[in-house]
Amino acid sequence: MVRKKKRFEYLEHTADAKFKAYGKTDEERFENAALAMFNIVINTEKIREVEMHTLEIKAKNLRGLLYDFLDELLYLHDVEGFVLAKVKKVVIEENTLKATVTGDKYQGYEIRGHIKAVTYNDFEYTKNYVVMVMDL
Repeated sequence: MVRKKKRFEYLEHTADAKFKAYGKTDEERFENAALAMFNIVINTEKIREVEMHTLEIKAKNLRGLLYDFLDELLYLHDVEGFVLAKVKKVVIEENTLKATVTGDKYQGYEIRGHIKAVTYNDFEYTKNYVVMVMDL
């Protein structure tokens, strides 16, 4: 039996959603953090890959890059109704992220909740995982 490696887990938080996203590389941690964030809203495994978005983000450091990446995905969700199915590719070089994501519009899917904002509250960035809190 092949065990699927854990991509993320949800942690206890009094009022908001908190998760720990794992990964051996920065790119893998970014991908898993995006999936953890969207799984608060919707079951990403049920989303069809109907549309694709390419993102390019610059920041001063990895923490800022991850925050801005998730914030940009949340913007796509709020403004365009986008829900994430997969992060197809993430490349991080010299504090610049280039990512390709696929998904669909949220109409017709069961919505679990809504995220108001990405926060720096309890934000941890390590070589094995990231911890983030989403304002619900």
